[in-house]
Amino acid sequence: MPSQPKIRSTTILCIRRGGKTVMGGDGQVTLGSEVIKGTARKTRRLYNEKILAGFAGSTADAMSLFSRFEDKLQEFNGNLTRAAVELAKDWRTDKSLRHLEAVLLTADESSTLLISGTGDVIEHDEPVAGIGSGGSFAVAAASALMLHTKLDARQIAEAAMKIAANICIYTNDSLHFEELG
Repeated sequence: MPSQPKIRSTTILCIRRGGKTVMGGDGQVTLGSEVIKGTARKTRRLYNEKILAGFAGSTADAMSLFSRFEDKLQEFNGNLTRAAVELAKDWRTDKSLRHLEAVLLTADESSTLLISGTGDVIEHDEPVAGIGSGGSFAVAAASALMLHTKLDARQIAEAAMKIAANICIYTNDSLHFEELG
């Protein structure tokens, strides 16, 4: 039985600077060696517009996780950490969720969390975080800009995402940003 081509995507980047939190994502979805969509929206505002979330991985899986994460945020009155821990616990232990292939990057005004299906909930120490195939490129670019410029969070996110799009073949320059603060 031939295997299905792997869907590869994306770049999600979160920047914190000057009281602002900005999350950006590209729009490219790649199936095997073919770009099948260039304008996907991979970032969302959740829980009364107070939480940012972005995904890398399978779109259908991510949409299911967004829905479950929104439910957890409602259940825990917008407490990002508690909702993230409970989602990760369910994701790791629930038979139907265990096979979902995605990673979530989430943020509120005070913290940035990576949530994975292996039960990880990781709070970033640095004001820059990224996931996806181009995440490390965007993080490297953003980190350099944070150290050597006075650009604001949005400007850094935009510049870093453009740099990642020029390097990573699974990332394009159809960018979408969400901002808090």
